[in-house]
Amino acid sequence: MRALVTGGSGFIGSHLVDQLRDRQVIVRVYDMVYPTRRDDIEFYHGSLMDAEALRMSMNAVDVVFHLAAVADVKDVLENPAESEAINVRGTLNVLEAMRRTGIKRIIYGSTTWVYSDTEGDELDEETVLAPPTHLYTATKLTSELYCRCYQELYGLEPTVLRYGIPYGPRARAGAVVPIFVDRALKGETITIAGDGSQFRNFVYVEDLAEGNALALQSIAKGRTYNLDGTERVTIREIAETVQRVTGQGKIEFGPPRPGDFSGKVISSRRAAEELGWKPKVAFEEGVRRYVDWYQAMKDDKERQWASVDSKITAG
Repeated sequence: MRALVTGGSGFIGSHLVDQLRDRQVIVRVYDMVYPTRRDDIEFYHGSLMDAEALRMSMNAVDVVFHLAAVADVKDVLENPAESEAINVRGTLNVLEAMRRTGIKRIIYGSTTWVYSDTEGDELDEETVLAPPTHLYTATKLTSELYCRCYQELYGLEPTVLRYGIPYGPRARAGAVVPIFVDRALKGETITIAGDGSQFRNFVYVEDLAEGNALALQSIAKGRTYNLDGTERVTIREIAETVQRVTGQGKIEFGPPRPGDFSGKVISSRRAAEELGWKPKVAFEEGVRRYVDWYQAMKDDKERQWASVDSKITAG
């Protein structure tokens, strides 16, 4: 089997590539960023806006994992038009390229943010969603609807995965756990937006990547699944966990962030029952793994520069 992963050089995408290769899947990455971690994958350099490049990248592909997107809500808030183009038009380009090349299976990476405006004690995939008030949520919901339209009109076989808040090694620097860890290790203040009572069910990135790989199963065709963590962690508890793991960091509180997702109880029961997926890594253990990775990357960069300095001096 050959899989195309859009955004395969990114945070979640690179871990998905690892999971797929472990399962002997031939992987082709389509991204604007070159994948530097492995040399056993095919790579196509291209933008989601380039419909012809997308179509060419799908030659001899059996399934498309569509993860490429503007994923930072802050970036969406600051650049709504560009974000809409990438998140919505980009998805349409992927679907249209699949239609033209005859590929049926797509696994689309959505988000549990789609529940952010919906009332209820426990929400699941059958919950009727309220209209979104955040641009990021609107772009992801629109892409979900496009997947359904291409299923009904053209026979595509989509699986929609609504990701919880991912964290772990290779996370983008603008995510909450990396920000808190970076500030703590630098001896800086950890600033919390609002009172810190907002909660998330964080999901460790390797667990999330496994959920994507499990969605290859035939039962997942035409289905939507929540892939969320099981631990309810407040923003304040994230900061306190980072303090414990690093032994550093002073916590302060600031103004709330516009359009922030206060947190919902979201069920992943369907993924457990149909796909056999359950998150395995506890939050504090995941933070420890991230800190270990962060420090290893920092040490490696310092060694590389030290080697450059010594070679220049010797020359």
